[in-house]
Amino acid sequence: MTALLELANLRVGYGQSVVLQDVSLELHQGEIVCLLGANGAGKTTTTRAVSGLLAPWSGEIRFAGENIASIPAHKRVELGICLSPEGRQVFPNFSVHENLLLGSYSKKARQRRAEMFDEVYGLFPRLAERRTQKAGLMSGGEQQMLAIGRALMGCPRLLMLDEPSLGLAPKIILDVYEAVATIAKRGLSILFVEQNVQAALLVAHRGYVLANGQIAAAGTSAELQNSTLVQEAFLGKKPSLLATDGARGHSAAVPAI
Repeated sequence: MTALLELANLRVGYGQSVVLQDVSLELHQGEIVCLLGANGAGKTTTTRAVSGLLAPWSGEIRFAGENIASIPAHKRVELGICLSPEGRQVFPNFSVHENLLLGSYSKKARQRRAEMFDEVYGLFPRLAERRTQKAGLMSGGEQQMLAIGRALMGCPRLLMLDEPSLGLAPKIILDVYEAVATIAKRGLSILFVEQNVQAALLVAHRGYVLANGQIAAAGTSAELQNSTLVQEAFLGKKPSLLATDGARGHSAAVPAI
């Protein structure tokens, strides 16, 4: 079966600094795939490269069998690649409804705007309750729901989520990941970046571990949970430099999904 998304020997960087080195991964229709790694491992760089915000130095980014490495970001949205970015990046002075509206600017999304509003408000009832509220006055969890909803308004075939649990309380993490599982059941493919490894491996079908810009491990969620590398680096079995993350932390309490 042809992968919906395939990265082949991807090499990406900023200025003179290489961030990703020969990264290869794939994601199939309806899969939830997590990309794990410590802060600075290259996770966000991967999503930026796939979404077209960062041009690859070499390698291929294939979507539905087509090499899209040279296609600009706005054209990738038309193809069905939508990103909910790290830090949420909602428009604070715009209402919830206006933020969602901005996610539906592509031609295909405009044609399905009413349908997608119903879907997003059904998925996140809290957004429906606060549709006239300014996004900047919402809690972090509500803003995360809004960021995911805004990406869904683009009618994606591939939804990318960058650190969806960052800074959220355990109960809100549960709500967010329940929504992710619901979205995937509708046939949408999801690639998400996480440092909260326990939560990620509970909801993902498969995962990849990035370390120093390279794929250090890959497998099903069960295989990664049993991996010595993952256990030592992320699950507290032994201290490991790979999991060092002094800049950003997650709650240790992770709800079961």
